[in-house]
Amino acid sequence: MNVPIIEIQLDIPDVRVLRTEIDAQGDYVITVESTQEWTRCHRCGRVIHRVHGHDREITLRHLPILGRPVYIHICPKRFECLTCEGRPTTTQTLPWHAPRSPHTRAYETSLLLQLVDSTVAEVSRREGLGYEAVMGTIDRSMDTDVDWNSFQDLDTLGLDEISLKKGHQNFVTIVTSRSPIGQIRLVAVLKDRKKATVKAFFLSIPKQLRKTIRTVCSDLYDGFINGAREILGQKVHIVADRFHVAKLYRKGLDTLRKKEMKRLKKALSQDDYQELRGVMWLLRKKSDRLTADEQKKLKTLFKHSPALGAAYIMCEQLTHILDEPLSRTEGENKLRAWKELIEDSALTCFDSFLVTLDAHMEEIANYFIERKNSGFVEGLNNKIKIITRRCYGIFNIKHLFQRITISLEADKNFAFPTMSCV
Repeated sequence: MNVPIIEIQLDIPDVRVLRTEIDAQGDYVITVESTQEWTRCHRCGRVIHRVHGHDREITLRHLPILGRPVYIHICPKRFECLTCEGRPTTTQTLPWHAPRSPHTRAYETSLLLQLVDSTVAEVSRREGLGYEAVMGTIDRSMDTDVDWNSFQDLDTLGLDEISLKKGHQNFVTIVTSRSPIGQIRLVAVLKDRKKATVKAFFLSIPKQLRKTIRTVCSDLYDGFINGAREILGQKVHIVADRFHVAKLYRKGLDTLRKKEMKRLKKALSQDDYQELRGVMWLLRKKSDRLTADEQKKLKTLFKHSPALGAAYIMCEQLTHILDEPLSRTEGENKLRAWKELIEDSALTCFDSFLVTLDAHMEEIANYFIERKNSGFVEGLNNKIKIITRRCYGIFNIKHLFQRITISLEADKNFAFPTMSCV
């Protein structure tokens, strides 16, 4: 029976295919030789051309063909240096193969792509590799610490913490950068969220690169704010994330809602109370997005609870202030005016927020400078949570750094490899 033959690009440069076989397991075995007639001396670094035999044969796993594993056999050339004393020999370095790796670079790239939406154990099982073989690919391909040489401008840094184990105080700090053109990159995973650790990180940034930091976005955690300020000084704007600020003042409204709804449940008839069902979501909705029926329901609620109506109005006013295109000075003045209105009113539900506003007025008002926030950090945190849940937890921060980097850099740096060929 005639078997159709197709020709597929091998996707390995500077080699000549000597023969192609199918072994007893049905795997493709391709024997090649290098067509590159030089290498660099391992001692002096000069380009050398004199061939001095071959090194031992090596077998490398390559990209599959038609669902079958592919192995490359090659005997790397050795070259003799005529300049160095003793004429040492050097084994040719292959650009498509990392030293001491059992895989071609193209195959290792495919493993990294599979890890984006999977676990090491799953990729290991799917590819018929040992767990350590996949981990070795990660270690060879991905750094475990930040490469400062790859940054030209840090511009905006975001600081936030995540817990490595739910329900435990095992926090690590995620440091993310956003460039002026919106590119988001992971910078570091710090072992904890202590101020000393944050300060040490900022001190580790090369001085010239540190000068490019213009803004640091953070929640209202003092360890982040004080650590950044003590190292970066007043020239860098420390900005309290608007989401966290809104969460705090809306918490006051929500606390009052719970209290008032308990009171109204006792004070109103069952039918009147049933009319107020679902007001929690209405109180969290912007007033200009309410339908006529929703406005009517809130009006009924505020008739029974004037205090809740006043608190809702104050929340809306503060949200409006944060939405306005104000300068920093104008923004701070309006925040202080809003604070005075609360203090002059009978409302006490915002007392906790007013303490925070006093303590962090500078960081909250800095939002008006360029209206930057930690949205890009929160988005990355969601991605990290998905990664850790899929892997049933990642407790080694260097491995966590690698896995996050793989996920972030996949589309940008990893080209989908073409198929191998015979």
